[in-house]
Amino acid sequence: MAYPGSFDHQSSTNPAQLTRGGQLNAAGDARALYLKLFSGEMFKGFQNNTIARDLVMRRTLKGGKSLQFIYTGRTTAEYHTPGNSILGNDQGAPPVAEKTITCDDLLISSAFVYELDEVLSHYDLRSEISRKIGYALAEKYDRLIFRQIAKGARLASPITKSGFVEPGGTQIRVGAGSNESDAFSATALINAFYDAAAAMDEKGVSMDGRVGILNPRQYYALIQQVGENGLVNRDEQGTSRQKGNGVVEIAGIKIYKSMNIPFLGRYGTKYGGTTGETDPGNTGSFVNPAIEDGGGVTGMNNNYGEADSFNASCGLIFQREAAGCVEAIAPQVQVTSGDVSVIYQGDVILGRLAMGADFLNPAACVELHVGETAPAQFGDIYPANTSTTE
Repeated sequence: MAYPGSFDHQSSTNPAQLTRGGQLNAAGDARALYLKLFSGEMFKGFQNNTIARDLVMRRTLKGGKSLQFIYTGRTTAEYHTPGNSILGNDQGAPPVAEKTITCDDLLISSAFVYELDEVLSHYDLRSEISRKIGYALAEKYDRLIFRQIAKGARLASPITKSGFVEPGGTQIRVGAGSNESDAFSATALINAFYDAAAAMDEKGVSMDGRVGILNPRQYYALIQQVGENGLVNRDEQGTSRQKGNGVVEIAGIKIYKSMNIPFLGRYGTKYGGTTGETDPGNTGSFVNPAIEDGGGVTGMNNNYGEADSFNASCGLIFQREAAGCVEAIAPQVQVTSGDVSVIYQGDVILGRLAMGADFLNPAACVELHVGETAPAQFGDIYPANTSTTE
């Protein structure tokens, strides 16, 4: 018998209502909102650590494995002779060529989260892991695009019709010495930026969307002399200038810093030798990594160059038409649930994307290098299906 005010677990017809903070409008999957939170953390980690994605031509790939980009060369003007029919020029101009960018295989980053670890953890384990997954995908994304811009800087234009050849890429030496430490000379870098701006002007590259990517120590070498080395925006003070987010400009070129550019055979930085870059010690496993081979590697369907192709490269300057990126699967997250979670008492958290990158307009690509000899071309000059009107 239940007394007034008591609660009988056996006979009550009004059991306590559980508030499920992960449900949408108190219905459906009890973890629905948690998964969305995780997705947001992954996207935040990706967006905060990739800069190349918004600095080049990006297209969504649907219903195919590759995307075609068309080049249209220039034509000429001529005076009309009275009485003559106007039937187009007799040289078949403007010439046209194509460039095809193929999607690479699925790029993933994953982790298994044990449910008991989540229970015992005093912090949000999933959010922390999600950010690191986003970082890993963003790092790879930027590295592939930057390597292709370096490729474009070493090539002629795909428009090769006699008398109508379009401008190709540009390679600029930083400094006049033979040491890798020239890459950190503020004066030499500034001269290189002005040379690059002039070259792109002469080759008819738009001023809109011009950027330069340097490694952190190069960037800081520049801003330490911001009041005396000819930098635009010299009135920008404090944190805005030091974040490296394109505040400082040289010759209309916004300057960013990144640890993902090809730099003297490594990514972002190189210690020892003649680099003039002192190893701070305790750099761990993910700082100063060597560039991996990218030609014919399983999963890579575009040629990103062999490791030794970047031994002298020390910076990039480009305009947004320099490279193209195709995305078949934009950055997204997947998490196991249901029976799988029960069997393994945890969830696999997966971040994935499917993309491919290559250069587009070589004239919009500039590679900075050290040493007397400019880095050589690498990879297929043009895909086999590229056709040029002669």
